Amino acid sequence: MSGRHRLLLTAVLSLAACTRAEEGPWRDLLVAGSLEGWHAAPGGTWEWADGVLVGRSSAEEPRHGLLISDAEYGDFDAVLEFRTHVGCSGFYFRVEEIADAGGVHGFQAEVDPSMETGGLYETGGRAWVVKPDPALVKSCYRPGEWTTMHARAVGGDVEVRVNGKITASLTDDPGRRRGRFALQLHGDQDLHVDFRKLHVRDLTAAPAGG
Repeated sequence: MSGRHRLLLTAVLSLAACTRAEEGPWRDLLVAGSLEGWHAAPGGTWEWADGVLVGRSSAEEPRHGLLISDAEYGDFDAVLEFRTHVGCSGFYFRVEEIADAGGVHGFQAEVDPSMETGGLYETGGRAWVVKPDPALVKSCYRPGEWTTMHARAVGGDVEVRVNGKITASLTDDPGRRRGRFALQLHGDQDLHVDFRKLHVRDLTAAPAGG
């Protein structure tokens, strides 16, 4: 190998090492029995029961009961497990807290017993941005069963998967690039949803297809 090629290979390996170093490790943001790292907005209740985070609200409650992360995130990978029973929930990301009944502005990946699960909705903005194909969702999602959702956002590229199938995808979206995570209890509905896992990895400087 020539000296020039050795220098080029060294530079490439150094760049790859820097990129990997800027990707954070996977972190578990839901720890059974604790809500450390989170704060609740008024509306509904969040309680741990047998290792499951149970969210409940009633139709008499007009506010979106949210469990909001204390920390903000930019580019990320997130893997969560949920089980829907009744009512509309969601996994919010890159959101801004707002002092109104909705509680936040920004994206949510839809979580509910309908075939809209896995779609992308922008609260306080464009409303539905991506509605998933109901036939696709039906092929991979069973309400009332434990379900895995994978959400990834790098810059303006956003992707949501439900049980391994892509249900929503955006390229170079103009939406917010940084903000908090939140779990939703939709207002004006009887609602019961369970979560038992939320693993998150910081993807600062990660390639969009990595």
